[in-house]
Amino acid sequence: MKTGALDLPDTSRLEVDDAKDELRKVLRAHRRAHHHHPAQGHTAACDALTEHALEAVAGAEKVAAFVSVGAEPCTRLLLERLHEAGVKVLLPVLGPRLARCWGLFQGGEDLAERAPRRPPEPSGPTLPAEAVRQVDALLIPALAVDSAGRRLGQGGGWYDRMLPLRSPDVHTFAILHPEELVPGPLPMEEHDEHVDAVITAQEWFLLATGSPAHTMSPES
Repeated sequence: MKTGALDLPDTSRLEVDDAKDELRKVLRAHRRAHHHHPAQGHTAACDALTEHALEAVAGAEKVAAFVSVGAEPCTRLLLERLHEAGVKVLLPVLGPRLARCWGLFQGGEDLAERAPRRPPEPSGPTLPAEAVRQVDALLIPALAVDSAGRRLGQGGGWYDRMLPLRSPDVHTFAILHPEELVPGPLPMEEHDEHVDAVITAQEWFLLATGSPAHTMSPES
């Protein structure tokens, strides 16, 4: 474990939902206080994160990713670099009747806020949730990940529904600020999906545990 991990409050006495809410408050407050993106251009942390992520998914022809907002680790330069390299990038979009869907990234100038309180989305056709089965790697947001691959997300449940649809042999990388990789254990429920890899501005690596999906053979 890297030193410098955030010291999170002990929530073991709380119900899982309450524990998650408590930790989300702490982690969001920390992000707001410590991580600011310039209005224009990219920071050194953004450049470093982009380099690590490009290394991590080298050789992939299609990846699922996300558009960073606010104090999240910046993915916008990464999206452009993947796009320039000819990698197809799927981004979350809200489909008809609030269905969780994907859209194809077509460059930063195409991104626009198409729904209130949602990250910017690409235009173009909406692809079904199952399109994620075709990707070679997933790059997903997280507020924190522990050393066993437990992930604390924003609480919308998007990835808990999406990750079971992925191909069993692909890596799921959580994109974090370095101090958000914590010893754990983070609170988990049965539907919570593990990640098996982490990317920060300092480094990227596979977690030794791997997620349960990766112990199965592709046929099973």
